[in-house]
Amino acid sequence: MKPSPGTEPGGGYGAREVSEMLGLPVAHLRAWVRSGLVLPERGPRGQMKFSPEDLTLLRAASGLAGARIGPRRIERALSRLREQIPATGSLDDLEISADGTRIVVTDGSARWQPESGQILMDFAAVGGECVPLARKRDLKRDLTPFGDQTPGARGSGSAEGWYERGCALESSDPGAAADAYRRSVTLDPTLADAHVNLGRLRHEAGDAGEAETHYRQALTIRPDDATAAFNLGVALEDLRRDSEAIEAYERAVELDPTHADAFFNLAGACERAGRAAAAIRYLKAYRALTRSRSQ
Repeated sequence: MKPSPGTEPGGGYGAREVSEMLGLPVAHLRAWVRSGLVLPERGPRGQMKFSPEDLTLLRAASGLAGARIGPRRIERALSRLREQIPATGSLDDLEISADGTRIVVTDGSARWQPESGQILMDFAAVGGECVPLARKRDLKRDLTPFGDQTPGARGSGSAEGWYERGCALESSDPGAAADAYRRSVTLDPTLADAHVNLGRLRHEAGDAGEAETHYRQALTIRPDDATAAFNLGVALEDLRRDSEAIEAYERAVELDPTHADAFFNLAGACERAGRAAAAIRYLKAYRALTRSRSQ
């Protein structure tokens, strides 16, 4: 429950008032002010006027200090936390606590470490402990059949025929399937499905660079292909180009707002790029989608 408005002229809470509410010596409050953790406004006589957000930070700092977290770590973590909360967000909506030696923040939907921006996912837990967010590598296949799936349909030497042959061979001989898709796009460079499947097979074989080429060709031919956009994102991650991967994943979820894997991978890529607030937002979207599917 939030306290009633402070008694300081012009609003805010005085140092003694905060000391009584939080059970902190005034000397501790002044130390947190000197460290820059909180920057209260000053009254006409120089008296400190603490805002509700200041109270939230001071309460958290007091609790972390009681858990034997060092003062420098507390200052660093809470300063980073203020940067990670969107302008429309509020620290009052967060729970800030110590989990052993870790400082952990939760907003009821996601948990993360403010010092590093590392997201923690309890539903991916082993033995009941939260584990860091890991990227889900789940390439997608684009299979749009041309009539029946019998190899040789529409002519064994046609682009469509080689495409269908590739589809039929994937489970038994991926190398031969890749050769079939390659023949298909040589005969018809506009066959987007063949580009996606060839890119995926080359990607799975360890050639993310060639995979990127085919995924981009598929998107040029068919700009609304969410599968190609998603797979491109995975390839770019493997090529350590996270900023481009984020753009590809964002394109995938724009094309398909129900693409849970793309939201999950977006969270991971944003986390590595230092975009903690965006990572949390995308993780929430992923969790909402997975919850709705399980109901």
